[in-house]
Amino acid sequence: MFIHIFTTRIKCLLRDKQLVFWTLMFPIVLATLFKVAFSNLSTGEMFKTIDIAVVNSKYYQENVAFKRAIVQVSKDGAEKLFNVTFTNEKNAEELLKNSKVEGYIYLNPEVNLVVKSDGINQTVIKTFLDDYKESASTIATILSSSPEANHDNLVKDASTFKEYTKEISPSKGKPDTTLNYFYTLIAMACLYGGFSGLKEVTDIQGDLSKRAARINMAPVHKIKMFIYSLCAAFLIQYTEIVIVLGYLHFALKIDFGNQLFYILLLCFVGCATGISFGAMISALIKKSEGLKIGVLIGTTMLGSFLAGMMSSDIKYLVQKSIPILSYINPAALITDGFYTLYYYNNHAKFFISISILSILSLIFCLTTYFIIRRQKYASL
Repeated sequence: MFIHIFTTRIKCLLRDKQLVFWTLMFPIVLATLFKVAFSNLSTGEMFKTIDIAVVNSKYYQENVAFKRAIVQVSKDGAEKLFNVTFTNEKNAEELLKNSKVEGYIYLNPEVNLVVKSDGINQTVIKTFLDDYKESASTIATILSSSPEANHDNLVKDASTFKEYTKEISPSKGKPDTTLNYFYTLIAMACLYGGFSGLKEVTDIQGDLSKRAARINMAPVHKIKMFIYSLCAAFLIQYTEIVIVLGYLHFALKIDFGNQLFYILLLCFVGCATGISFGAMISALIKKSEGLKIGVLIGTTMLGSFLAGMMSSDIKYLVQKSIPILSYINPAALITDGFYTLYYYNNHAKFFISISILSILSLIFCLTTYFIIRRQKYASL
């Protein structure tokens, strides 16, 4: 009996084109649009060498420390800060006027900066000059208190910018601001399994359709039939999520890390949460199927929004202001699970997310069971 109902239900669900579109094709299309929209987001934030001009006056030639500092930050290499054009003051003004440089520096004898507008590049130039002036002031203070100090060594040290800190990632994963959007999309796709759960409950409510009336008249307990049908719905939903994952990883080159077992486990629990959530909504709402679908879409999209699908800042604001929402929002829990597997070396947060999702699934299932087991019909 199980095999017959299971296989028959799979055929019925696969023939539902709208269901297949929303649970499989829609996430794939949306992921493709995300990839197109975010393809240049990370590269657009990369630092580019800034074009500046330096007035090659007698004051500049006499200031050995500043000359060394300019040479240091304009040397070819990965840490090159400026592209420097040495010229006279009149030509420097023309370059600035024509936007060929972001600003120009002149000494008279103090170091001065001239810019045409405010911006990030202008701020970088000013910060460099402020650092130099601070170093020059430090050298002057040292020499005034210790005249025996070696002036050349101090100038050399001041003109050479040293890094005493090193950036270390807590894992092998490279931080990427766009990954959260794709992880949230997978979470949304898992929760869209609620369409299948909703459909299964609707199809056993005899007052909503003729098909449901026939099912209630069948010589098989409707709870058993419901469980068998849910198994079919889960198999289809989980298969679709694996297909979406494969498309994201192999076609769009989205990095999920290398912990395949845990990724599949998270998708497994996420699909179970989505299907049980849809079933509970269908059991709670006694109205038409259209209203149930509207409520399911609304709650799913709200959860995805709060998980950062539209803006990663929203996820941060929720965690900062109302952290409890992050622990009861299935979309946020699934997203956090993916990001934990990608970025962190330990699985503590991952198992917290998995545990809460499992508890939510159990609550949804029990709620659905206690509602539908009491539904009886005087006539069909």
